[in-house]
Amino acid sequence: MEKRLWTKDFTLVVIGQIISLFGNAAIRFVLPLYLLNQTGSSALYGTVTACAFVPAIVLSPVGGIVADRVNKRNIMVILDFSTAGLIAAFSLSEGSGNLVVMITVTLMLLYGIAGAYQPSVQASIPALVSQENILAANSVVNIVNSFSALLGPVLGGILYSLWGLKPVLYMCAGCFFLSAVMELFIRIPFAGQKTAGSMWKTVREDFAESIRFIRREEPVIGKALFAVCGINMFLSAMLVVGIPYIVTEVLPFEPDAAKRLCGYAEGALAAGGLAGGIGAGVFSGKLTMKKAGNLIVACAVWVFPMGITMALFSSGMINYMVMLACCFFIIACSTIFTVMIMSFVQAKTPGNLIGKVIAVMLTVSMCAQPLGNAMYGILFGICRGYEFAVVLFGGAVSLFIAVGAKKVFQKYTL
Repeated sequence: MEKRLWTKDFTLVVIGQIISLFGNAAIRFVLPLYLLNQTGSSALYGTVTACAFVPAIVLSPVGGIVADRVNKRNIMVILDFSTAGLIAAFSLSEGSGNLVVMITVTLMLLYGIAGAYQPSVQASIPALVSQENILAANSVVNIVNSFSALLGPVLGGILYSLWGLKPVLYMCAGCFFLSAVMELFIRIPFAGQKTAGSMWKTVREDFAESIRFIRREEPVIGKALFAVCGINMFLSAMLVVGIPYIVTEVLPFEPDAAKRLCGYAEGALAAGGLAGGIGAGVFSGKLTMKKAGNLIVACAVWVFPMGITMALFSSGMINYMVMLACCFFIIACSTIFTVMIMSFVQAKTPGNLIGKVIAVMLTVSMCAQPLGNAMYGILFGICRGYEFAVVLFGGAVSLFIAVGAKKVFQKYTL
């Protein structure tokens, strides 16, 4: 395997990810926002976004198993073409049926495809770069993810506020189609594995093998997963549901301005991810698992200025700017933590288990997100006029979880 990081195949993967993730970020931002604008219901918004996560949770382990048994390039190509077709179909049928049902089904399919897609991308990294370049490669992938997530909501929000939903749909379908065409030229080393009999038996045995590896050989992975589940439920879900709701329905902005500002807020999240990805690469030599808990604590601490500002100031712009700054630092810290954990897993996991173990991690970490989305949708609806209390609640519970996780990671000596 070549020692340099930027091989032809890794470069094509990165470029394909830029295009694909850009489209993904835009469509997953605009569709729920469109639903929220049409209904004004935070409870419905939270419920729909919660439902969207369910297929991703179900299909992520399947995607990991398939990633270890099928050429990863083929998986990426097929799923990107499928996503382009799905968005095109929604564009053609939009307005001809029940809006809530159509958006819910479309989002569920989009998240399900993404859940099956990501294990293939993550599992391909050790096959494309040398061992010493794994952390750098993960930093690049996270930077790409964040850069695409930065531009996607911002450009999607601008297009949506100016011309409506259709241009965003056309743009996103084109992104996935172009990404699939580029991925046709990628070569990823692949060695087939024997199946254990029927599909369900294979899924069951592969999943069990991954769980055994996490529990017995690398238990720190399991401990990290418990922390991530808690943070996803009480912090990530609060940002996912709270930011669009607060910006468009609570702060005193005009509707069109609120749409654009909501896109900029999502961009701030992505900018934080971009900064975190760069930071993980720059400080890779100093990042150890023992210090990982500090990053989660920092994420929780940055929630409190948002809630305190909402309680003390009525100015929409003051609250908005504080929210942007806090979101930036929250995502920057969480991205560095994610890069550390993913690099550790890829370095410690045998090649025949990488896809499955990553899929288990993604599945378990996502399980808490739908519950959190639904919970915050209800809480924001109940606490109208006191949204700051919901934000402070999320920060307090997240800090409690983060302190416990910090104690666990401090015992890890590497």
